[in-house]
Amino acid sequence: MRGAPPETNSRAEYFTYMARTTVNGIEIYYEQHGNGPSLLLIPGLGTDTRLFGGVVPSLARSHHVITFDPRGAGRSSAPPGPYLIEQMADDAAALLGALGVEQADVVGYSMGGRIALGLALDHPGRVRHLVLAATSARSPVTRPFTRRWLAMEVLSRLPTPGDRQPRGAWESQRTASVEYDASARLGEITAPTLILHGRGDHMTPLALAEEMRAAIAGSTMVTVPGGHLSLVTRQRRRFAAEVDGFTTV
Repeated sequence: MRGAPPETNSRAEYFTYMARTTVNGIEIYYEQHGNGPSLLLIPGLGTDTRLFGGVVPSLARSHHVITFDPRGAGRSSAPPGPYLIEQMADDAAALLGALGVEQADVVGYSMGGRIALGLALDHPGRVRHLVLAATSARSPVTRPFTRRWLAMEVLSRLPTPGDRQPRGAWESQRTASVEYDASARLGEITAPTLILHGRGDHMTPLALAEEMRAAIAGSTMVTVPGGHLSLVTRQRRRFAAEVDGFTTV
């Protein structure tokens, strides 16, 4: 059984349900959309369920889509840090358990990809298929005055309209992501794995995605034009199609 009965969304053919549940001592905000095999979408640093707003309608036609705000983001609790990627992976596993979902296809985007890696490594029974989007198993070195440095050190510090994340929580997420390195454990992953990446990604260079493809046995990589967010913006139809095709094999 899922965490609550579905509610009909009059603007769509699939149900939408939004709620909070307590896992690991904190409140996690989550959404459920559609029917079918369960598909967990994990957003990245400084983002929440809104990151997937452009792809959920397509994916919910054939999946029971679950997405949530990781600890420190959106409408979930923002406890004092430090945070760990492994801790956020435990939150994701506990959320699936609370919703009565034994196993799901898991899609992680950017920092969410590291959470997805943690889920696949520490809770392998929860992951049916693994999709790693715009992410890597370790962080690249951030050099001054590069595009990555500008985004992480300058633009990220500017307030944005409708921001739901306390600054301290963002810093805790960022530190967790930067310090995470699963590159030595990639050979342990047994779930069928698809890697999706923008060829012009300056936040997470393509070379790091290629490292994952080489280390995860049997993994497949698909590249698209564009940068770090292109998969959920200009390439969102391709993203949804690749995820749908890979997880419904």
